[in-house]
Amino acid sequence: MTLRIRYKIPVLMLTAVLLLSGCGKKTIKPISKTNFILGTTVEISIYDQKDKTIIDKAFDRVSEIERKMTINNAEISEIIALNNASGNSEVKLSPDTLFVLEKGMEYSKLSRGKFDITIGPVVKLWNIGTEYAAIPEKDKLIEAVKLVGYENLRLNRESQSARLEKAGMKVDLGAIAKGYAADEAARILKENGVEHASINLGGNVMTVGGNPDGNPWNIGVQDPFNPRGNYFGIVPAKDQTVVTSGIYEKYFEENGKRYHHILDPFTGYPVENNLCSVSIIADKSIDGDGLSTTALLFGLEDGMKLIEGLKNVEAVFVTSDKKVYVSSGLKGIFTITNPEFILQN
Repeated sequence: MTLRIRYKIPVLMLTAVLLLSGCGKKTIKPISKTNFILGTTVEISIYDQKDKTIIDKAFDRVSEIERKMTINNAEISEIIALNNASGNSEVKLSPDTLFVLEKGMEYSKLSRGKFDITIGPVVKLWNIGTEYAAIPEKDKLIEAVKLVGYENLRLNRESQSARLEKAGMKVDLGAIAKGYAADEAARILKENGVEHASINLGGNVMTVGGNPDGNPWNIGVQDPFNPRGNYFGIVPAKDQTVVTSGIYEKYFEENGKRYHHILDPFTGYPVENNLCSVSIIADKSIDGDGLSTTALLFGLEDGMKLIEGLKNVEAVFVTSDKKVYVSSGLKGIFTITNPEFILQN
């Protein structure tokens, strides 16, 4: 497909990736809706139904998840209630919140604490992504790091409750809740007869089925060195998710140095390795969420080992010198479209 032909194909501009249609002769215009939920722009498009109430049902489900798991709204969510009760008492949870906490614990254990859902005290000190972003005082950061430790989060499935053992501990589901919301939106669409759709939650793209012409969707992966809407490569996806985590997403600069939002739980500082972004291709967006952050924190070598040891999961790693590394299942499938990037063997 030449660049000239690609411009004739409808493109949905997404925040971390681009969703490109396949090569069918007939263009099908979707019905779409966009809203700001979970701290990001959410867009849902369906291609084989004209009933907009189906999209509304999916948005209602995403909003329900936000109400339960946010740490930013004025209203008390289940996660805010859990954090407020840290070191004191158990908090009753909905099945949704307990499930996401269980998945968060799963990836916290898998990463040996590199991904840790109790990193809330450190996140709060940095405030990256807000107007209050600043380098924390060293003493305060040391104390915040001491409060991070997923092993001190107790989950009780029998009583549907959770407890944070130390006073001052805070859960932050920002690295995993969007994935669950994308999965649930896809479930709602499928239950209402949708067979071809795309769901974008600011870095999490979920595809329902394939392109209406029978081919997989082509997902353009965000160029981490240019504004959103610029892509450097394409990966096909059908009933799969593509989730990208990158150091370019949220950051601030001070004294000529950039501080991004992907924080190392052991040091309290933004992780420093040669990676700029990691994109995960998986069946579930919640898994893509957990793995994209974990792999980036691990670095290229250990991150690739992690991905190669998992079933039905692939990854695209981009380094600061624009070298691209893909897991074994993407070799011969992932395509570079920007010659500034070099695909490595």
